[in-house]
Amino acid sequence: MITTAPPSPPAPLTRPLLRLRLAPRSALPRRLDGVWWPRSYDLLAELPQLLAALPRAWGHIAGVTVNGAAWSAAPGRMLVANQVVRLRKTVAAHAPDTVVLLSPGLGRWDLLVVPPDTTEEAAEPIVTAALSDRA
Repeated sequence: MITTAPPSPPAPLTRPLLRLRLAPRSALPRRLDGVWWPRSYDLLAELPQLLAALPRAWGHIAGVTVNGAAWSAAPGRMLVANQVVRLRKTVAAHAPDTVVLLSPGLGRWDLLVVPPDTTEEAAEPIVTAALSDRA
């Protein structure tokens, strides 16, 4: 079953910015490729905005894996920007706070997920630490 992302509501006067920070390009492999701070755990609402903001070089993200315990129920696939994205939930204890993005033939990107209810004061050090060269 394919679910279509809900149509975007009319843009409010002040649309909330996507809270996404990508790691700087590096020749060395990194554990994390960026940090995403969604506004909720509603994957159908949050994922289209995230995918639309990714670099074109990452190509079409065809698969997304999230922690099943944290995110709300979601179908196995959804249509985002007229392309099918397969959704997978995992209960892997080693990475409960990440989302994995897969682009066939181009690669895999791991984003740390900052819990939506995290305050800005608490989120900033998490983002900074995750994207430091020592991460």
